[in-house]
Formats: sequence, C-alpha cells, structure tokens
Amino acid sequence: MPNDEVPAASTRRAFAKYGGSVALGGLLAGCSGGSGSDSPDADENESAPADDGSGDSSDGSSGESEDAADERYTASISPMGEVAFESAPETVFTRLTHHAGMAFALGRGDDVTALHAPDYYDGLWNQFVERLPGVSLDWSGLYSSWQPDKEKLYALDSDVHLADPAWITRQDAWSPEDIDEIAERVSPWFGNSLSDRHQDPTGEWAGDYQYYGLWEQFEIVADAFRERERYEALAAVHDDLLATIEEGLPPESERPTAVMIAAHDIESIYAYTLSNPGFLTSHTRPLGPHDAFEGSVESGTIVDFETMLEADPDVILYLGGFEPGTDMAGRRAAFEEDPVGSEITAIKNDRMHPQGARYQGPVLNLFQLEMTAKQLYPDEFGAWPRYEEGPYPEIPEAERLFDRQRVADAINGDL
Repeated sequence: MPNDEVPAASTRRAFAKYGGSVALGGLLAGCSGGSGSDSPDADENESAPADDGSGDSSDGSSGESEDAADERYTASISPMGEVAFESAPETVFTRLTHHAGMAFALGRGDDVTALHAPDYYDGLWNQFVERLPGVSLDWSGLYSSWQPDKEKLYALDSDVHLADPAWITRQDAWSPEDIDEIAERVSPWFGNSLSDRHQDPTGEWAGDYQYYGLWEQFEIVADAFRERERYEALAAVHDDLLATIEEGLPPESERPTAVMIAAHDIESIYAYTLSNPGFLTSHTRPLGPHDAFEGSVESGTIVDFETMLEADPDVILYLGGFEPGTDMAGRRAAFEEDPVGSEITAIKNDRMHPQGARYQGPVLNLFQLEMTAKQLYPDEFGAWPRYEEGPYPEIPEAERLFDRQRVADAINGDL
C-alpha cells in the first residue's frame, strides 16, 4: 500500500519513540542492554513516564491535553530499546506463539489479530485452556503471520506489534525502512524472539542484542501492557512451581536419560535438545534430565530408529502430542512395531509421552513444567496418566503441582 493511501485511522496513535544508538531510517531504533547476558538490567525494564518534550507550558501549543500527556509511558526491550506508548495496547499483532501466549496470559488472548498457524495453535492451546475454569480462547481463522505482509499490517491496524523486528527483517520482503514505516504509521514493535535458542542477530541488529528468559520477557511485556498485577500473580505461581520441582528433584545420578522429538511420520524424526540456553527449553532445563544423545545431536537434526536405539533414552518426549490431529496411539505403535524402534528402553517401558510446544507462553509453560516433571519423575511428582487423545488430563487436585484457579483468576483479572 503506498504511503499516500494509508487510512487516516492508522495514524491515531503516536508512533514509537526508540532510544539507543542504531539508526533505522527515520527512527532511532537502539538496543537496550547489549551485553548478551541472560539477565536484563532490571532498571531498564521498569515502566517510566515518557518525556514528551512539552514541558509545563500552559498555552496549549503542544496540541495535547494534559491528561493525554500524563497517560504516556515507556517500556524497554531489546532490540528496540525504549518504546513510548500513548496508552495500553488493546489489539495485538504477534508472529510466534510465545508472544501470543503472553497476550493470552495478560487477559488479551482474544485481542490477538495474527499469529503463526492460528488454527493449529488454537487447537493445541485449547487442550490446556480446557483445565482453566472460566477461561476461553479463540485464535481460529486469524491472519497467519509466519511471513507477514506489510500491507496486511496496515489493514489489521493493531495497537502493538508483539514481534521481533530482528527476526522479521530476516525475510527478503522486509527492510529496516519497512520496520520503521510500520512503527511510525501503525504502531510500535515490541518483542524479542532470538532468545528462543540464543540465535545470533544479523545486519543492523548484530553486536547489541540482549537475551531474555521466558518469564523475564513476560515481565517486560506485562509492563508494556500496564499489567504488572497480572504478571505478579502468575509469576508467584511459577515461583511456587519451580520451588516444588527443585525440592523434589532426585540427585543427578538418579535422573533418567531423555530425548525430545517431533515427527509427522517415522521417516522424518526431528530431535531437539533439552537443556541448551533459550526459552525453548524453559520447561525441560529446570528438570535436569540427562541428554540421551550426550550432546552429539543438535536441535532439528533428523534421526532414525538406529540412532535413537544407540542413544537408548529412558524417556521420549513427543512434541505436538497434544495437537488434536495427532494420533499418539499410532505414534507409539510405529515404534512398537519396528524391530529396531521396539528395542528402545523408553518404548519397552511405555514411556513415550506427549508434549505441547516449544514456543510456549507463560501459561503453557506452567502446564508443561508440571507434566514433564511427572513424565520424568513419577515417583517424586506423581504418575503421569497414559495419554492418547483429548485435553490435558484431569489431574487429581492433590496431585497437581500448581493451582489452576489462581492462574484462571490472573488471566481473568480477578486479583
């Protein structure tokens, strides 16, 4: 869409004001932090009133009401740096589901305007939402944003683009000038995705990119949405869950070996690591299982039954096992009926278990921490029921590792 055809409604928000040192087109789009450490400087992530440069003038020359100026605030995240908001975002563009999951956790699941594979993830997420009393979610039919179109972002006219421009610009269709244009003409970018497995940024983003843990980034996003209370309620549940896990973990010498896989068929089995840095392992790394591949297989590597038998894991974690279209019984049968696959210890002992998704938001992370703890350590955290289909199993209340009602209340704003 040519610039002179942008609808007037798309300019109703003040564009993002970026702080930092890297120039991108007409905006200053600097990176906060820049040390590449795992923990961001807490002071940089605190919301603070924005200085709009209007001073204390009482002649009204700024064209803004005093109330509107007072409502402005900033939040800071790498790679954008400090971003100014006119008001708390309502509608939310996302590309990856860790961001969509953050919007959902903050009570804005139904305000998401786009995400990758919306129908797939709507089905998957709702398998878990089923266990949250009074909570609903509908992402079906949304715009699929894996390769977003700039003109479509104008049409969606979202209040914030909860997505990482350092990832968006990896696509040939997007330039830094396009990123600036959307921030100025529609709404700001505010997201971080290369923290997934601590990927190296390229181009103008290289050398000054900060990585965050899942819950670190969630706190920053919550500040951008003015939802500190919801964040703190959910973070307390997460802290309690991690404390329960830490207290119950057996010594390292007694922990099982495990692998995580994904496969549409037995001809293409993708293996994933369990403890590498990044939020993709935020539900397995705290549990400390031993990597059955002993570091010899990188994430995303295709393996066969022979390779898996050589590793011989005690437990197989099957990504996507909760997706409604996945036949877990059929997946198990494919291993059990193969002369090599059937010899794997995890298959012999019926320890191939479903997983949800690696690009998880905070709420899915809670469920996945609970279920993975049970799948790996049934003696310490309670047995995991054999799952074949349907929503997340109804765990007896006394055997749950976190309180579903506390999570539902936080999402619904009953604080």
